[in-house]
Amino acid sequence: MDSYLNLAYDYPVLGAFWTIMWIFLWVMWIFLLFRVIVDIFRDDSMNGWAKTGWLVFTIVLPFLGVFVYVIARGKGMGRREQEHTRARLEETDRYIRETVGATGPVSEADQLAKLSEVRARGDISDEEFRRAKEKVLH
Repeated sequence: MDSYLNLAYDYPVLGAFWTIMWIFLWVMWIFLLFRVIVDIFRDDSMNGWAKTGWLVFTIVLPFLGVFVYVIARGKGMGRREQEHTRARLEETDRYIRETVGATGPVSEADQLAKLSEVRARGDISDEEFRRAKEKVLH
């Protein structure tokens, strides 16, 4: 029984902290690498050769390539991300408007006509019709 038993308390708290910090930084760098690659493809101001050059640079020398790209084109990255988000939001809003089929608020006359149809079918009583009509008119 001369063998040494390695227990969890033999790993110091500071060592655990440094391990967690390095894992966190590594994951953040991976996210930054993918953001740079997406931005390279998203940028319409660069031609194909420039995109190829930046992509090769970030793949062959990843740390240096990512940091040089962020320094050289970092402002544009934020602007392009905002434009992309704004375009997707406008596209979503347009799709919702097309799906709903309404371009503006429904007029009181349209609401009263629909209420009359519902009452004529017998789906609501006269009292419910009166309350809904008051709500529409006020």
